[in-house]
Amino acid sequence: MGLRINDTIPNITVETDLGAFALHDFIGDHWAILFSHPKDFTPVCTTEFGAVAQLADEWAKRDTKVIGISVDGVEEHKKWKGDIEKVAGAKASFPIIADSDLKVAKALDMLPAEAYLPNNATAADSQTVRVVFIVGPDKKLKLSMTYPMNVGRNFAEVLRALDGLQTAAKYTVATPANWKVGEDVIIPPSLNDADATAKFGKFDAVLPYLRKAKLPG
Repeated sequence: MGLRINDTIPNITVETDLGAFALHDFIGDHWAILFSHPKDFTPVCTTEFGAVAQLADEWAKRDTKVIGISVDGVEEHKKWKGDIEKVAGAKASFPIIADSDLKVAKALDMLPAEAYLPNNATAADSQTVRVVFIVGPDKKLKLSMTYPMNVGRNFAEVLRALDGLQTAAKYTVATPANWKVGEDVIIPPSLNDADATAKFGKFDAVLPYLRKAKLPG
């Protein structure tokens, strides 16, 4: 069984192209997103890391650190960043974990314990290493997404999900389908109508258990 929502991620020490550190130290008091990839110099992954680089200002606005992981080594990561930056037209300033021994992928339950990389490995040998983990400042997994190798990740959705998680954490609310910043949120059923009025003011009772309101000012 892989990591579940609200599991604390393992505090393993990782080697990256920007140095070695423990994952919990890297996160600190911030939010963090880990993007994993099966191999350097692969087409879909290059466009994805390019998108991550282009969104540097958006991550900063959300007090969120980003970190990549790939099964190749540090020197390969440094060379790959040249391609990433060429595709993105932006600096790839985030670290990429070197995981040639699969230690990190196994610790994060992306691959089974008995998995290994054969000689002349291809991306197909580590294809399950294609996940997005959003981790809170408490070091707990808040959301995960897993993609196949032939479908690029939707980073508008990653940002939207991050906004929803941060809003829910700050205001103790939920967000409806397709929610975006500025739209009505859902009042949790645990809050009775009187308390909901005190906290949110006017709200829309669509159903007895579905009440929507603007965030408190």
